[in-house]
Amino acid sequence: MPDLIIKLPAKVNEIITTLQAHGFEAYAVGGCVRDSVLGRTPEDWDITTSAMPEQTKSLFPRTFDTGIEHGTVTVLLEHEGFEVTTYRIDGKYEDNRHPKEVTFTRSLKEDLLRRDFTINAMAYNEKDGLTDIFGGMKDLESGLIRCVGDAKERFSEDALRILRGVRFAAQLGFDIEDETKEGMRKLAYTLKNISAERIQTELVKMVTSKRPQLLMTAYELGITRVFLPEFDRMVETEQETPHHMYNVGEHTLHAMNNVRPDKILRLIMLLHDTGKPAYKTVDANGVAHFKKHALESENIARSVLRRLKFDNDTLHKVSKLVYYHDYRMPARAKNVRRAMNMIGEELFPYYMEVRKADVLAQSEYLREEKIQNLNEIESIYKEIKAAGQCVSLKELAVTGKDLIEAGMAPGKEIGEKLSELLALVIEEPEMNTKEKLLDRLGIK
Repeated sequence: MPDLIIKLPAKVNEIITTLQAHGFEAYAVGGCVRDSVLGRTPEDWDITTSAMPEQTKSLFPRTFDTGIEHGTVTVLLEHEGFEVTTYRIDGKYEDNRHPKEVTFTRSLKEDLLRRDFTINAMAYNEKDGLTDIFGGMKDLESGLIRCVGDAKERFSEDALRILRGVRFAAQLGFDIEDETKEGMRKLAYTLKNISAERIQTELVKMVTSKRPQLLMTAYELGITRVFLPEFDRMVETEQETPHHMYNVGEHTLHAMNNVRPDKILRLIMLLHDTGKPAYKTVDANGVAHFKKHALESENIARSVLRRLKFDNDTLHKVSKLVYYHDYRMPARAKNVRRAMNMIGEELFPYYMEVRKADVLAQSEYLREEKIQNLNEIESIYKEIKAAGQCVSLKELAVTGKDLIEAGMAPGKEIGEKLSELLALVIEEPEMNTKEKLLDRLGIK
């Protein structure tokens, strides 16, 4: 496709033209080409070349070995690094992830043939234009995720590609081609060989995409069964209650779509009802109940996040808000202050988003009243913030030091008294002065 022009960054073009000037082939390749064609800004630029790693290193003053055994050298230009990889053919894959060995080749076609999907197997430089041997442009235009060559072969080489394929479809709004889908279904079980960290990266990209509901495709292909069986249980749990019109899994996907694509928010919505399958009861009238499911959801959320090796900050925020996702209150100032204290000031705005997303993924039954309640809570929350009312110990007008100076003995009682005063101030904000609080304790 010689008429397609991609604006290569100056440094990328400099690396390519330097390699060409010394008799080697060189191209920008993979995701950066795909994103450029789609009008998206590439996250990084990868370069492929016929030059051997040592030859690449000899042409640039600053390089370091990134994965030299796989032919990859990082070239540094003004503190910016670009990965340059020699054309290669992958040897036998033994762990559904890494080739046992790689063989360098002089053929661009052979290098592109080992890549996962047609849309990621295109190369570009200014001299030759676009090299598209496997129909990547056609699939981009059709909005299709299709494997390069035989799908089962590609997925046998690297099982992570199964999850990546669904993630690309979610991010790009594409469909998955039938043979590719069939390959995913047949080899989904091999995802058990992939590290939790790799799975986590793909899951986060999928749930923060514009179509997190493609998790349902992952379920239908048997993919979630391997790394997120909790989602399968939710899909298989009906909600026979006037408050709901979807099964738990479908409700979860709608709730995810109702929040902005923030990692913490989307993970909360993914996990908020994981406790429902275990806590489901059905009364004599055939109505389902899920009492206290939030506690089980919190336990499961912690377990899932630990299993997928999420960091402690994510684990803390997500599990706490999963626990409070169904916390309801009449819209009165003291209730809101109490909730801000329990949930935490930093997390309270998240709580409000979570509650709204949850309600909007339920049935129409009492929806207007629920939303009105949440709007009133939000309005009161803003008033509390604007007035600078105290909802935590750090805003309390007295400190432990004040109590000691006023004659209290250091020890456990100090903390108990401060908690007592905080509870008082949450009920009566006007009490939050040093004089009034010390007076309440009978201390002058």
